[in-house]
Amino acid sequence: MFSMTGYGRGEYRADGLEVTVEVKSVNNRFLDIAVKCPHALAAQEELVRTRVRERVARGHLDIFLGVLDKRDKQHRLYVDLPAAAAYADAAARLKEAFPTVADDLSLTFLLRSPDVVRPEEAEETDEVLCNALTAALDRALDALRAMRFKEGERLKADLLARMETISALRDKIALRAPLVSAEYRRKLTDRINEYLAGKVDESRILTEAAVFADKCNIDEELTRLSSHIAEFRAICEEAAVGRKLDFLIQEFNRECNTVCSKSNDAELTSYALEMKNEIEKVREQIQNLE
Repeated sequence: MFSMTGYGRGEYRADGLEVTVEVKSVNNRFLDIAVKCPHALAAQEELVRTRVRERVARGHLDIFLGVLDKRDKQHRLYVDLPAAAAYADAAARLKEAFPTVADDLSLTFLLRSPDVVRPEEAEETDEVLCNALTAALDRALDALRAMRFKEGERLKADLLARMETISALRDKIALRAPLVSAEYRRKLTDRINEYLAGKVDESRILTEAAVFADKCNIDEELTRLSSHIAEFRAICEEAAVGRKLDFLIQEFNRECNTVCSKSNDAELTSYALEMKNEIEKVREQIQNLE
């Protein structure tokens, strides 16, 4: 089980390259990746996103990339001769139109013009840089996953403890539920005796008690709650559990609400409301899980 909150940092220092990667993650319903990188690594952004998707299922991730390239590389400049010729031609025509204006066209001017001289774009992917970035990113993601797992295990312990409380409340409700119909029958008999001076129609009382018992029957809800509790515990042993538990806790709420609506007993209602409170705490914790 993994939390969605964590931090990881990875570095690569070799072959004249220093690459650093920092990853910060917080809660998010889906996987949302924001990459901030220098121009030298801009072409590798999709590689970073793909690598992250392979390791992380959910959360908002801010990824910060840094690079210091000390390698001896051959720098090439591209010279756009047609552009230079156009500048020279324009200068000649201006000189003809304004003969009194000094002509300061020079090679220095042309070299400073980004239209004439510019760095040549690399034709091939820099494999060394890609490998360095991948190594640093993997280390950062390993650290992130380790922190998210550690936090996830703490959340798991808390969730299972709360599930024990919910299970205990479910058992209390199961013990109390059969007594509700018996108490209703007794109170109904006492009331009829009080008003009819002992002339009690036992069959009518049995009919009323049976109708009441049918309306208040929560056996199906208790059975489903037991099933949900077992399923919850099983899911907690998996890795990415957030979405599954989020759906399952909605089922918990549904069963608990039905128990509350069918309850005609203060003690039983008290147990059900206490269970709803625990379910809500579980739901809040689940929002932190991957």
